[in-house]
Order: sequence, then structure tokens, then C-alpha cells
Amino acid sequence: MPQPDFGFSGATLGLKALELLAEGDTVIHRLHPFVKLMTTIVYVVVVISFGRYEIAALMPFFFYPAILMPLSETPCAAISKRLLPALPFALFGGLSNIFFDRTPMVIMAGMAVSGGVVSFVSIMIKTTLSVSAILLLVSTTGIVSLSRQLAALGIPDAIILQFTLTYRYLSVLAEEAGTMYDCYMLRSSDSRGIRMKDMGTFVGVLLLRGIDRAGRVYAAMKCRGFACSLPTHDSARAFDICYLFIVCGTIILLRCFT
Repeated sequence: MPQPDFGFSGATLGLKALELLAEGDTVIHRLHPFVKLMTTIVYVVVVISFGRYEIAALMPFFFYPAILMPLSETPCAAISKRLLPALPFALFGGLSNIFFDRTPMVIMAGMAVSGGVVSFVSIMIKTTLSVSAILLLVSTTGIVSLSRQLAALGIPDAIILQFTLTYRYLSVLAEEAGTMYDCYMLRSSDSRGIRMKDMGTFVGVLLLRGIDRAGRVYAAMKCRGFACSLPTHDSARAFDICYLFIVCGTIILLRCFT
């Protein structure tokens, strides 16, 4: 019988998949990273600026992921798979509205729909749109390019370094956990997973191995001349500027007239 792997391998591949997608060569990939970053920021800010009872006004904003995914050749399944972990947070955050806001808002099929249900749907749509836009940004730009643009915006290098290394180290930690799990299963072939009595030891050893691995990674980085400062990209092209104004202008116009 195949043994479960607790998703360690899947987590590692999932973290690396977005970086592989960022190596594409489409019209979206070739845009200046600063332009893509600012467009995403404007889009997310505008989406979350809508009121909690506004649903119809959010519908036109699906144009952004609907157009960017085919233009960047980003598989819809890749975005959907990584969107799912964020939805439970919005789900539980919006459930309280259903119970506390019972004021009738609309009538559908002869039934009154409360304001809590309307606000719950609005929260789910906002989460879907915002997270999809951020995932598209990462899958078409890459974490290194994003870090450089954050540096260009004046974000302190220490914060950018923590952000970059945390993102990078998640896959390393998942690999360590996968190796430990494989070793555990080889010693406990009759077990269907990690026993509860061994869970504390497993987590403790993972922490120690993670600290040791982090030290070796840092030593290797220093040997290769690692420095905290990040170089910036070249200046944007005329096409990049046009893209920025057209997309941001469309987003703002939709906000003003919907």
C-alpha cells in the first residue's frame, strides 16, 4: 500500500513551480518588473477598496487575471491550486458576518438574502482576485526581480533579505522534512504515518536540522561573495510605461464608474 508523504514533496515542487513559470518568455514576462509590481499594487488596493455589500461592481475586475493568464501562458490550474490555501482564511473570516448581519438585502427566488451572506460572498471574491493577482505577479516576475524592485522603492535591505531568504528557505525546509519522513518510514514500515508519540521528537529534530542547514547555506552564500545590497534593473521601456498607464487607468476607471 502506498504511504502518504504528508505533502512534503508536493510542497517543495509547488514552491519551485512558480519560479519555473517566471522563466517564461512571453510579452508579460518581458515587462519591466517595476511596472508589474505597481500594476498589481494598484489592482489589489482598488479591489479591496469596495464596500462589503458590493458584489456586482467587483465582477469587471475578473478581466485582469482572465487576460494575464493566457498572455503569460500561466496554467489556470497552477494559480487555482495555490489559491485554495488562502480561501479557508477568507471563509472563516466571513462566516461570522452570516450570523451577526441578518438584515435582508435582496430577494432571490422568493427568499431574502441577508447582508451577512452578501458580505461573505464579497470577501471571497476580493480574496480570489487579490491572491490571483499576486500569484500572477510572482509567476511572471520571480522573487529575485521583485526583491530588486522593493529595494528600488526604498525598502530597507534587511527586510528584503528576510523576505527573500524566508521564501527560498521554505523549499529547503520541506526537503529536510521529506528526508526525515522517508527515514522514519523505513524504520517503521508497519506505520501509516508519524505516530503521535514521535511527533515531538520529529519536530525537534527538524528544527535542529533546519538550523544546521541554514548555517551551511549561509556559509556557502558568503563563500560566493554574498552581499545584502541588491542591484536594480535597467530603466523601463516606452512599451512598459504605456502598459502601466493603460492597465492602471482601466482599473481606476472601473473603480470610478462601477
